[in-house]
Amino acid sequence: MIEINLIPDVKQEMIKAQKMRNTAISLSIFAAIAAGAIVVLLALLVVAQSVHEGYSRDQIKQQFAKLQGTENIDNALTIQRQLKEITRLHDNKSIDSRLLDVIGAINPTAPNDMKYSSVKLDPTAKTVTIEGMASNGYAATETFRKLILNTKVESTTDDETQSVALTDQVVISQTSYGEGSDGARVLRFTISFTYPDGLFDNTLSNVRIVTPNSKVDVTDSRTRVPDSLFSEKAKDAKEAN
Repeated sequence: MIEINLIPDVKQEMIKAQKMRNTAISLSIFAAIAAGAIVVLLALLVVAQSVHEGYSRDQIKQQFAKLQGTENIDNALTIQRQLKEITRLHDNKSIDSRLLDVIGAINPTAPNDMKYSSVKLDPTAKTVTIEGMASNGYAATETFRKLILNTKVESTTDDETQSVALTDQVVISQTSYGEGSDGARVLRFTISFTYPDGLFDNTLSNVRIVTPNSKVDVTDSRTRVPDSLFSEKAKDAKEAN
């Protein structure tokens, strides 16, 4: 079958141009509708935000007026701030008296017992440094070191017991022989170790110091720390009379 195109080329071009024009008009209409919808949404958001800001300002004014009408409001606010500060200070306070229970618990039994001439607590570095003397020499200091390494800190919260090591490293330094106050030959030494978090603050409760030979409840007192545990520093042998 033979088809003959009777429409002139000019007519075809015109029809094609009309279709393109109609398509462009349709797209323009859709774009205008979408833009209008976006403008309406933005306008609604602006109105909603204005209403919310107005409501918030009214609430602030009402609360401010209520506070202004409260008698002695300045004193009340000051007391509230002080109470909050007291709570913070209580939570962060250091219970240094627990150190007495610690040094009493870690002192070896005779003949390796120690006498302390100085005990220092450094909360910043979380270290305990002890200067002391031992009549049994290096055997005593080695026993002392092992006892500290095998000491645990137990705490109980809601019937659940937790246990952590008192330390994982003990450093012994400045060892030398001298003479104690009674004239006996003693080994002088300095020993230091890092203690766990919470030992000297309120992080841990119902604290116990557990050594291989004993378990000591922390009482925040020195009732179980005898005065004989402490002594004057040993003198150099050449200073002895």
